Amino acid sequence: MAGSKARYTGAAPVGLAGGWSLERLVPPSRLFGANGLRTGPDGRVYVAQVAGSQISALDVATGDLETVSAQGGDVVAPDDVDFGPEGDLYITEYYDGRVSVRAADGATRVLRDDLPGANGITFHQGRLFVNECRLGGRLMELDLNGGAPRVLLENLPMPNAMEVGPDGLLYYPTLGGNDIWRIDPDGGEPERVAADLGVPDAVKFDSAGRIVSTQVGSGEVLRIDPRNGERTVLATVAPGLDNLTFVDDRLFVSGFTGQITEILPGGRTRAVLPEGLTWPLDLTVDGDGVLYVADGTYFHRFTPGTGLEVLGMLFSPGWPGYVRGAAAIGRGAFAVTTSNGQIARWTPASGEHQVLAGGSEPFDRLYGVAAGPGGDAVAAELGAGRVVSVRGGEVTTLASGLDRPMGVAFAADGTCLVSESGAGRVVRLTGSGAETVVDGLAAPQGIAVRGETLYVVDAEAKTLVGAGLDGRSRTTIARDLPVGPPPGVNPKPLKGLVPFSGPQGLFAGVAAGPDGTVYVSADAEGSVLALRDPGAGGARTEGTGLA
Repeated sequence: MAGSKARYTGAAPVGLAGGWSLERLVPPSRLFGANGLRTGPDGRVYVAQVAGSQISALDVATGDLETVSAQGGDVVAPDDVDFGPEGDLYITEYYDGRVSVRAADGATRVLRDDLPGANGITFHQGRLFVNECRLGGRLMELDLNGGAPRVLLENLPMPNAMEVGPDGLLYYPTLGGNDIWRIDPDGGEPERVAADLGVPDAVKFDSAGRIVSTQVGSGEVLRIDPRNGERTVLATVAPGLDNLTFVDDRLFVSGFTGQITEILPGGRTRAVLPEGLTWPLDLTVDGDGVLYVADGTYFHRFTPGTGLEVLGMLFSPGWPGYVRGAAAIGRGAFAVTTSNGQIARWTPASGEHQVLAGGSEPFDRLYGVAAGPGGDAVAAELGAGRVVSVRGGEVTTLASGLDRPMGVAFAADGTCLVSESGAGRVVRLTGSGAETVVDGLAAPQGIAVRGETLYVVDAEAKTLVGAGLDGRSRTTIARDLPVGPPPGVNPKPLKGLVPFSGPQGLFAGVAAGPDGTVYVSADAEGSVLALRDPGAGGARTEGTGLA
């Protein structure tokens, strides 16, 4: 299939220090996840991508993608889209609570900016309907001239993507209620159409007037006859389905992993776009040398010859929240930091997590986490400029007054190291303060230690640096890495929306394996890199994509 280009193309290929090699364990992603879908007047499928603040147009025949609204532009965290009667693209911006309008020439204007959790959007006979995917969300008709909305319903349990059926009624799903409802667009009492589903997050109609609904929890694509309630499972893809659209009578669904899937007769499916990583964020290696990848709403284990295996995701039992930082702590457990401001202990196999700190008073933008020598969890709190330690429910501030701390690691002697992304340095915490280990960096994020070597990902300089812990040696191992925002792009903040996520932000993590392999989360392109120095005896690991 044509159109294999990844979502990110660097200014230059990655350059490596002498003797080092690089392998992508998973291929680069083509999208930043995939959320709202809508077939445009040109027959292409328009794909909203919350995490990447991007909208792309997909030719389902060729697989070619065109970026319609790019990261760093006026549109932030687009979740759903529809076309107005004049051909303008109307967009819900989930985290900013906005509805924007993008004209054919690219000019964008904000129609409303007071709709928290703005999500589902649909036109019917020139009338625009929008809902808010939040607890207590509203269903509204918007004035196309910017006047006050007409509220049809309030206090809904997270309504989502919706559409008017052939009977003229507006159908909408609710994630919190696990059901589908309908209401007359002119008002009146709502009627429940279907209940006890697989957590429906989108409703569209086929040419025969039947509901087709994606189930984010079960991964099913359901067809429901609104006249008699008869249900048919068209296909089961995977948990994390988000939306759907028809191109003529062909059905396409989106998923959080960025996969666009065509649903074929007999329960068969065809991947139009492959799945991939949305960011990724932090990396960690356990005592057996197994690599784990935190990807926000997903958490993966990498196995040579198999690829990435999902250990947990947003709708998994015991999910701790949007995972940003992760550290393997033994026996299948992890210390994690979440974007909702908690430090937790999580065991994916048992589906259980325990909030260690930040439950009643969330931290301000947690990033990296590491296991301390005494069994405590140590994390960087970027917003407060400090590093905290949690043991037995007690929180201790190890260092304060730091400039945007992000990465945390421990040396073999128990010394805590912290990257200050704002100050461009990595420091060693001592009883009297912080001592500089490496400086002159642009924006260091993830750090890792193996032996006497400190590895640092400088996201702004797009380099991987190896430095001696004694400060006497320093090598740029790789340059022009696909990390951080694209050159010249300044991404707008992703504010998040509870309960799904707190504020989101880029974080290029790094981990060191026992065989000398250095792993880097290439968040710009959505892949994981393995860098090896033959002198360290690193063995080659085969990457086979996501599983």
